[in-house]
Amino acid sequence: MSKLALVTGATSGIGKAFAERFAADGYDLITVGRRQDRLDQFAADHPDVKVRTVAADLSTEEGIDAVASYCVDEPLEMLVNNAGVSHYMPLADLPADKARDLVNVKVLAPTQLMRAAVGGMQRRGSGTILNVAGMIAFSGPADKSVMPRRAAYAGTLAYLVAMTQTLAAEVEDSGVKVGVVCPGVVATEFHSSQGLDMSAVPRMSADDLVTGALRGLELGETVSAPGVEDYQLLQDVFTADLAAFGGQSPRLATRYTT
Repeated sequence: MSKLALVTGATSGIGKAFAERFAADGYDLITVGRRQDRLDQFAADHPDVKVRTVAADLSTEEGIDAVASYCVDEPLEMLVNNAGVSHYMPLADLPADKARDLVNVKVLAPTQLMRAAVGGMQRRGSGTILNVAGMIAFSGPADKSVMPRRAAYAGTLAYLVAMTQTLAAEVEDSGVKVGVVCPGVVATEFHSSQGLDMSAVPRMSADDLVTGALRGLELGETVSAPGVEDYQLLQDVFTADLAAFGGQSPRLATRYTT
């Protein structure tokens, strides 16, 4: 029996590269995206693979619920939460509808799909959840000279990192793996769709990103960063996080009392 993978945002870029890799590895696929024509083309291009297409908009509750039902009902071996929207702008300039779309796609949808899938994976003793965030998740301490400004976007990616780390601890020793991959700049439609010309910027290929993400899972990295050569840099971040978490006290810190 073939293993089953569900990939969101599978019509282009990183999501399509994941779907291509899983198809080559013999997975059956549930591909999710907003454009039915692209979903159909992917299925037509892979006649030797069982591909089910789900046209759904994960910026809407209806779209999230529709995809979550597959996560509950189907024996997923792999769930990739990749769908994204490219709303790069300062918070004061971010229209309310775009802010809602961003949070729905990068926070609410992954949360609901993970919640729907993880119970079945635990009962089966097998399964992998992989979230796609980005190195921007670590950019919060940067000062105002770092552009473009993108507070809401960065915040959603930081949420995915913390959510993944915490869920990985929850399912430890259950047979379920949970990871998050943090790309840097990748050569996809993501930037061109918002009118940004990145042709002069060195970019990783989507295929290399997928290779790094899957190898990171094999290495036991809950947070993988395919473009970071020295993984100790990330380990230092996590060590500092835990030091701050462990350094709390019920007493008011003296710097607030003087």
